[in-house]
Amino acid sequence: MTTEMWHRLNSRLLFAFLAMLIVVPGGYALVPLLCLGACLMAALAGAVTTGTPRLDWEDGLWCLALLAFAASWLGDIVRTLKWPESATGNGIGLPLWPILGAVLLVWLRFHGPAARHWWLGLSSGALAAGLIALFERLILLYSRASNDMNAIPFGNLALLLGFLSWLATLWWIYRLPQLQHSSRRYCLWLAVAGGMAGLLASLLSGTRGGWLAVPLLALMLYVAFRQMPRKERPRPVARYVGSGVLLLVVMLVAIPETGVSHRLVAAVADAQKYWQGEDRDGSVGLRLEMWRGGLQLFAARPWTGWGEGRLESARDALVASHILHPGVSYYDQLHSDIIDTAARRGVLGLLGLALLYGVPLYLFSRRLAASSPGVRVLAMAGLMTPLAFIVFGLSQSMLRDVHGLSGYLGLSIGCWVILKREEQRALCQEGGRAGRGYVADAFVGKPR
Repeated sequence: MTTEMWHRLNSRLLFAFLAMLIVVPGGYALVPLLCLGACLMAALAGAVTTGTPRLDWEDGLWCLALLAFAASWLGDIVRTLKWPESATGNGIGLPLWPILGAVLLVWLRFHGPAARHWWLGLSSGALAAGLIALFERLILLYSRASNDMNAIPFGNLALLLGFLSWLATLWWIYRLPQLQHSSRRYCLWLAVAGGMAGLLASLLSGTRGGWLAVPLLALMLYVAFRQMPRKERPRPVARYVGSGVLLLVVMLVAIPETGVSHRLVAAVADAQKYWQGEDRDGSVGLRLEMWRGGLQLFAARPWTGWGEGRLESARDALVASHILHPGVSYYDQLHSDIIDTAARRGVLGLLGLALLYGVPLYLFSRRLAASSPGVRVLAMAGLMTPLAFIVFGLSQSMLRDVHGLSGYLGLSIGCWVILKREEQRALCQEGGRAGRGYVADAFVGKPR
């Protein structure tokens, strides 16, 4: 296969991953494994590093963060001889996902996917999630939309896909002026519909913890809009989207059958009862109990934590001593990425988690002031993923869920390789313009 064929294959695989992440059962694992298979085939053919890009220190920092996170998790497993478990029973591969992510990052840097497949995949995945949520709530009459997975990661990932899809509207307006008007309009409205559908899926899933990220993501979307060149700001589109989102949220909250208002009222009531000491077995109350217990366990073993498998026993000991409510024993995690990691793997685990979040935050933030609007939009998309997961992780251990961990790695690494390719393209275009300017001025005796 030629280099161009590898590029096309990776583009389609990235599109499939984003479109299938929370839509098709097993899609979160199938596509990365297929991509790994392509990498192995290229290795056998000696074509892994035949692409034009070259790895740099930023790619090395990325791989270091991924491997450090995996090492802290695998080291804990070696210490306790206990693999992680999840409610779905497929958590055995969780510690290996960051290693797979590092391998695929290198592979995709040499044979980077096309940016249009990235944006189309985001919008398609968000749109499909919204349609599934509507079907489950209106036809199947489920209490919460979930697509037969945990409703929390389903709602959180749908929300993130939706906001990334709205960012795609800025990309299509700026980046594809050469397309036919009909094609451009199709891509644009697909992105708008994907954003609406992602928000709809989140609301219908009843994932209250994820809704805390909405103000932050909306602010980032607004900043990306303000950074667009003034003449290219999509004011009509922005006006329609803003009005549509406001109308959608008001309708979903106002209609009792959607369950959104009931979930909000119940959350406030649970919190009030917990702090008044009346009830600790509500959804919010149990989370507060798990956080309290996790902080106590972390204080007892701050450096190395209790370890995989041993954390549950230590938590149950607190339950037996009547320190925690018995309801916390039904969960396999502490419903907080930070607290669960601190109690399970101590400061060493927190360092790995800080690298996993901090490295992409640092690398993407360096591009927010790039000269190319396309690079700036991608940088904002890259920032959205870790920031959203940090907020999601306040009330749910997203990285101990196969959809959550694979989604974080796929979204952040995918955006990174797309950004690096777009950045190189922008540099080539600027170099070409500078070269043409030198030749033109040379004829009039004014070389640059």
